[in-house]
Amino acid sequence: MDGEVLRDDQWEKVKPFVPGGRKGKRGPRSDGRRFFDALLWMARSGARWRDLPEERFGPYQTAKRRYYRWIEMGVFDRLFEAVATDPDLEWLAIDATVIRAQAQAAGARHKKGGPEAQALGRSRGGFGTKIHAVVDALGLPVRFQIGPGQQNDMAPACQLVAGLASGKVIADRAYDADSLHDVILNEGGEPVIPPRRHRKYQHSYDQFAYRQRWGIEGFFARLKQWRRIATRYDKLAVNFLGFIKLASIMLWLK
Repeated sequence: MDGEVLRDDQWEKVKPFVPGGRKGKRGPRSDGRRFFDALLWMARSGARWRDLPEERFGPYQTAKRRYYRWIEMGVFDRLFEAVATDPDLEWLAIDATVIRAQAQAAGARHKKGGPEAQALGRSRGGFGTKIHAVVDALGLPVRFQIGPGQQNDMAPACQLVAGLASGKVIADRAYDADSLHDVILNEGGEPVIPPRRHRKYQHSYDQFAYRQRWGIEGFFARLKQWRRIATRYDKLAVNFLGFIKLASIMLWLK
């Protein structure tokens, strides 16, 4: 399965940021590369933790507990920051996509944080989660965030593009709001957003540059090739987001 295991060059890039790899008196404390490959297998296959091949990756309980520890420790955030070091900011594209969730994703016992801890909701597309993302001119992820399926596309938009100085910021007309225009202009960029039909003043936009929206669409298409992301099974948002970060890291390493 493509992307199921790390290549040697990919491992060398992430190795310094993988915890638990130091040698102790009795040998290596853990096999970080095997664990990383186990996570890739889980993300690609979309299987349950208990289906993780024990002969290749060890007990699934160990891998599952370590995955949750990595999330708590912010390991995936550090890995993403380490690999996404040089985005092409000639232009950025922002959009959102809905991920359908299985019924088993609902009903988390952990209620701390309320509905935000689950990021699940119902929209016209059904029960699921919405992924909001910003990609660079090469279609590589720069920032992303998740929310309930019914969340408005504009809700996290200003936060996602704030602080990103790019030539142009491309989005569809769902993002045509004065607040987002102001954030983009304040960063020295140019909004490339078609005006909503109800606007009294129909502002112009760079229609040639707008064709570059393929970047964000292509990103979502590649993201959904990872079956653990294409359908959500995780009850908590942070656990689902961990696999999104993992896939994004692999897109940068490719």
